[in-house]
Amino acid sequence: MNTHIIERASRSRKGESRPGPSPFAGLVPNRANYAPLTPVSFLPRTAEIHPRRTAVIHGERRIAYAEFYARARRLASALAKRGIGPGDTVSVMLPNVPAMVEAHYGVPMLGAVLNTINTRLDAATIAYILGHGEAKALITDREFAVQVGPALAQLQRRPLVIDVDDVLYTGAGERLGELEYEEFLVSGDPGFAWSPPEEETSPIALNYTSGTTGNPKGVVYHHRGTFLEAVGNIMAWPLPPKPVYLWTLPMFHCNGWCFPWSVTAMGGTHVCLRKVDPALIFRMIVEHGVTHMCGAPTVLNMLISTPAGQRRAFANVVDIQTGGSPPPAKVIEGMEELGFRVTHIYGMTELQGPSTLCVPQDEWGDLALEERAALLARQGVRYPVVEGQMVADPKTLAPVARDGETIGEIMVRGNTVMLGYLKEPKATTETFRGGWMHTGDLAVEHPDGYVEIKDRAKDIIISGGENISSVEVEIALYKHPAVQLAAVVARPDEKWGESPCAFVQLKPDSQATEAEIIAFCRGEIAHYKAPRKVVFGALPTTATGKIQKFVLREKARALT
Repeated sequence: MNTHIIERASRSRKGESRPGPSPFAGLVPNRANYAPLTPVSFLPRTAEIHPRRTAVIHGERRIAYAEFYARARRLASALAKRGIGPGDTVSVMLPNVPAMVEAHYGVPMLGAVLNTINTRLDAATIAYILGHGEAKALITDREFAVQVGPALAQLQRRPLVIDVDDVLYTGAGERLGELEYEEFLVSGDPGFAWSPPEEETSPIALNYTSGTTGNPKGVVYHHRGTFLEAVGNIMAWPLPPKPVYLWTLPMFHCNGWCFPWSVTAMGGTHVCLRKVDPALIFRMIVEHGVTHMCGAPTVLNMLISTPAGQRRAFANVVDIQTGGSPPPAKVIEGMEELGFRVTHIYGMTELQGPSTLCVPQDEWGDLALEERAALLARQGVRYPVVEGQMVADPKTLAPVARDGETIGEIMVRGNTVMLGYLKEPKATTETFRGGWMHTGDLAVEHPDGYVEIKDRAKDIIISGGENISSVEVEIALYKHPAVQLAAVVARPDEKWGESPCAFVQLKPDSQATEAEIIAFCRGEIAHYKAPRKVVFGALPTTATGKIQKFVLREKARALT
């Protein structure tokens, strides 16, 4: 045996340095073997391979991939002619229409940053976002003129405003800009020569959190992160070649969980939908052969509650991802009966979309539905592109025991974590303390390594010194046959400090009393965890279907 190799291995084990340079030292990245990662690269490839395949469906309109690519390049060119360039912010206030899909490519082709704005925001918040993000241009749908007009009036510097006058929108709403979107595209070059960013960690998108107090934070994504998140979606679901994806999830929310890029990468069809309409969703599934869609649990509830006369039977199984809160067993059962297959994911704006998913184990298929649904309702395991995830003590960063009981904070690290908060270095540093992204979500880790969220840190109810998970109480409420939606928040209590207050939206034609709901919960969970107050009525939700707990907390405080 070569004694030199033995001696070198011995030195390595002892921590001694190897004499001389590494034999691999001369091999470095160059133009032949390295290119910055960007999700924009998916479009030219698919357009080259499938130029005539339908890329976008919107009403009667069909846009093939070759046209899709040309329109994105026209958008980039037209913006460049107006002085928009690398590092500039282009804001959009749009529903899920073709212009929104095109903006996910045309804007970053310039090296500009795409800022998708929540269409439910008020004028003051929109004005803040446009000013804080220093928007150089705004592409806005006529439907939102009632909010956008007053927002523009509050700005010291008005951006270039481009109106989208969508043929499927028949309501009121004036034009606010100099040009309509289609006219603007005509001024652009369909052969515009774009190039990927010089640095793959350059910003690609700016998404504002739905802040519950104060101004929202601007979360910055980069090209590398969104590329990998898009690939992660394909790997994790998985997303097959030529999917037909129905846009029930707003693209303004975390850039549609990066699916505008994932679907295009697989040569799929984007089926646009201006707003969530259950009857229309069933019709579109049948007419277009929809295979995939995403939505909050409230969307699932809407589909299950759709009157029989408005439903349409479909032959293929439709995969649907849901996140925001654990889907109750009866929701999973109801969706399966309709022909859907539910995948539970977890993520947040700062994580560029899904970061964790509940991967079904083979043996779960043999379990009873209620037992299987309980397992599927967990948040699960990390995405294949997420470098690290743990449930740990937020101060010491020590991982908690895998016992399904010890609560810690979910922490994530890796390429799909945001760059940081725009113009907020202190908040960014605090969120990244210890080299981990602190999510603020409290969870347990089970012996099998699957994570289960118990609450947001701010949503834990401390009653008489005992911690009560609002999620646990909500799961109990969802088991009641009359409950359609439920949310639990803390309510000030003179004796206990805080006590659970339940807000319940009943199913149509269903009835229940406060006493009945409380008694039912006491049969499902420990008595001290059961709500002491139940309020009936419609629950406030965001545009993505998430229940607005900050609104309910105010209502609960007003009840005292």
